[in-house]
Amino acid sequence: MIYGLGGALNLAYGQMAVMSAMVVLFAMDAGVPALPAVGLGLLTGALLGLVLDLTIFRPVYRRQGEARVLLSLLLTLGLAFVVDGFLTWRIPFRGLTLNIGGGPIDILGVPMRRGSLLASAITILAFALLFAFFRTTALGRAVRSVIEDEQGARLVGVDPRRMLRLILIMSGFLAAIVAVTRAMVTPVTVTLGFEITVFALIVTVVGGLGSFPGALLAGVILGIVNSIAASYIGTFLSLIILLAAAGITILLRPSGLLGVRE
Repeated sequence: MIYGLGGALNLAYGQMAVMSAMVVLFAMDAGVPALPAVGLGLLTGALLGLVLDLTIFRPVYRRQGEARVLLSLLLTLGLAFVVDGFLTWRIPFRGLTLNIGGGPIDILGVPMRRGSLLASAITILAFALLFAFFRTTALGRAVRSVIEDEQGARLVGVDPRRMLRLILIMSGFLAAIVAVTRAMVTPVTVTLGFEITVFALIVTVVGGLGSFPGALLAGVILGIVNSIAASYIGTFLSLIILLAAAGITILLRPSGLLGVRE
């Protein structure tokens, strides 16, 4: 969404997710119940998106074209290293785990963990709400108008800068959802940030930069491939397979599965 709207990339996305997870962890350590703690984590993600908009993305949006992309890459990558280094220094062995009670549930004869099912349900709901937002609300259509024609959007009274701020806040909120759902399946440690970012970039490239339906399709396909590959050949080789899929997509269809050809 950030690239489609503003022509910039956020390589600190994984660190936003990790920081949201750490807020949930510390809130639970302080005695806050799980649901309010998760709410604090989601709020943290949204606030991180706002902080990015008010700080390092301001000089980014003053640039145009390739200069904007390159500056966003450099600034957000530097931020990612700073956050990653600080968390590794201060809390190197902490990780968020959200235990969902109860035994596995059989689905078509396959036992599924309750945490995995709940995480999948939350993810599907998040995608459905995003789809409804962009398709049925006036604000969502305003965002899409900026993506399709920024100058035309200005002429009809839409402020692209405000839409960019909204999308950064939404992206932070979604990063927090990533952290929460991931914690239902496996611990979210302080070193997980770059892995989340790499997966996000692979999904974005395969689905198509700026394509919301493409991201959904690529996420489902690559998620299945990653799960099967990790089960049979190991996590490290599964990442190589995902990178190979991204490389093949770039060669055969540079715009991605559902991206728009320029």
